[in-house]
Amino acid sequence: MIQYKFNNASEAFDFYYGVIPKEGIDFDGTKAMFNQGFTLEKPWERMIHNEKRKFNITYAMAEWEWYLTGDPSVDKLGEIYGKVPQIWERMADVDGNVNSNYGYQWKRKKQLTNIIAQLKSNPNTRQAAISIYDGKEINDGNYLHDTPCTYAVQFTVVKGKLNMCVVMRSNDLWYGFCNDQYCFSQLQELVCNETGYDMGTYYHFAHNLHLYNRNLPEVNTLTRRAEWYG
Repeated sequence: MIQYKFNNASEAFDFYYGVIPKEGIDFDGTKAMFNQGFTLEKPWERMIHNEKRKFNITYAMAEWEWYLTGDPSVDKLGEIYGKVPQIWERMADVDGNVNSNYGYQWKRKKQLTNIIAQLKSNPNTRQAAISIYDGKEINDGNYLHDTPCTYAVQFTVVKGKLNMCVVMRSNDLWYGFCNDQYCFSQLQELVCNETGYDMGTYYHFAHNLHLYNRNLPEVNTLTRRAEWYG
């Protein structure tokens, strides 16, 4: 269910940065709100403008470029960005690969290529979906710290515009949402360019949308970057 409509990601961030500390429940070191759904009507406006959260556009662009390669190796990200941020070092397996690299997942079984072909051949398709969460995380201890936050991404053409729906099991507002929306809106634009449709609405659903306690407004008194992302 869509609870809120925003023009862009920065509006969504500002709203939830104010609401989660007040209405969220204490949950495993966070303040969390459950089953949140909202839209971004202008998803191409990707920048986050908030005095507390200094959005690192250089990193966001590097992460998107990494996803485009489809290479799960953190070394590839290091080549692009100049270093490997802490969060990816923590998540990488013994071979230095990250299962939750979204580009690696959407290129698995040529999912991205296939949905582009579907959208070109049939604008009414309900099958233009990419599965990110592939199931092996459930029984394989190697993925304890590397479980994708996103379940799936689906594309639908409505009145000549390409809408995109992102469904997430868990979404940290401070760290994850800012960079995720940047990359997913880039993906939406990429698919638009490949199929010829205008860019439509970005639908965002998060089962658990949260702020870690260390990032709550009353604690987070200094303007800073999300340090795990360099």
